[in-house]
Amino acid sequence: MNDVFVIGIHGTPTGRFANKGLKQLVREAWQGVLADGKLEDTSAIGGIWFSNLLMDYWGQPYVKGQVCCSELMREGQLPAGVPIINVEGGCASASIAFNGAYKEILSGSSPVALAMGVEKMFDPTRPGEILKCIERGTDQIDPESWHTLYRDIGAEFGYSFAPGADRSVAMDIYGFWANSHMSRYGTTAAQIAAAAAKNHCNSVDNPRAQYRFPLTVEKVLADRMVSKPLTRAMCAPVGDAAAAALLCSAEYLKTCSREVRDRALRVRAQALAGGLYAGGWEAERAPVRAARTAYKMAGIKPSDVDLIELHDASSFAEIHLIEDLGLCPRGQGGPYTASGATGRDGDIPVNLSGGLVSRGHPIGATGLLMLNEIALQLRGEAGALQLDQPRLGLVENGGGIVGNDIAVCAVTILERP
Repeated sequence: MNDVFVIGIHGTPTGRFANKGLKQLVREAWQGVLADGKLEDTSAIGGIWFSNLLMDYWGQPYVKGQVCCSELMREGQLPAGVPIINVEGGCASASIAFNGAYKEILSGSSPVALAMGVEKMFDPTRPGEILKCIERGTDQIDPESWHTLYRDIGAEFGYSFAPGADRSVAMDIYGFWANSHMSRYGTTAAQIAAAAAKNHCNSVDNPRAQYRFPLTVEKVLADRMVSKPLTRAMCAPVGDAAAAALLCSAEYLKTCSREVRDRALRVRAQALAGGLYAGGWEAERAPVRAARTAYKMAGIKPSDVDLIELHDASSFAEIHLIEDLGLCPRGQGGPYTASGATGRDGDIPVNLSGGLVSRGHPIGATGLLMLNEIALQLRGEAGALQLDQPRLGLVENGGGIVGNDIAVCAVTILERP
């Protein structure tokens, strides 16, 4: 297989930016990735893979990338007429955009491809309205089918699934999954809180994070309940951000400056997996299969990875995802987390950036933001968060829900050559 490299990557800070629109966020991401990759000839870009979910909320349901990039093309910053492929795969959309750019290079179609993602979720004029859009990541054609499935599964361990009208259905589903895991394996709320507290403390040193204050396990548990056992501090916030990555072929990399070549990161593997409609914790859910494929592509095992950024839209997700990724046996995610194994000085640091619960979760940009955090570590540019010479970093990014599984999951492994 031909090698593909990341020569430029950039993620904006995440926050609630009342005075920043989608085009401004895209502009910041583009200018950041252009400066990072030092791309002198933008005409080498053969395609733009553009990720967004919620732009229809702002009145732009179609040709999202074309509209957001139009000013940059008019100004000559982006090559005029370059094809833009709009991508949507729930919260995994940005990783799927990266996958499109990756495969464009692998196919030989282009020497350089651009992946971009943007999301604006903060609307001070209609607080809470954006959360109603999140439900679109589930089956809206036949919602009773998965409601019935969850009620039937919940009955097996005495849990009544009842989505709340005043909160995100995603957190109700994560709460359901958490209760299922707690019932089957003895996972505790304090163990889930340990994951949240770790990530909130990590984000203190991340200037790109939406939240930059430390929390203890006790404070996480004492926060406002969202969907039992999940408190607010265990749930990712609403925020705005954009991110972009420039990918290129090995042949193109040879034409770049020594500085660019020295900072380039190899895409060791990228794998996608689709969700299974039903199945319990013993089933090979999408993250398990995506990770297995990625490890095989890379020729490595889980313990070879130096650090991980994973999709903790809720802190319970971190508990089950470290199991899915093979860091510990099924059912041991809670004790493994509470032991400190996923901390900054642990076996495999997880979500050093602060994770989604603290770095933020602007859903159409999230996957690329996670990749940016890994890239900073592998290049030795992570500042106060920097590990000692990591070589392999993994990103797990999931999107949407089908039945009792993630609808689509992407696992990406980057390597410092």
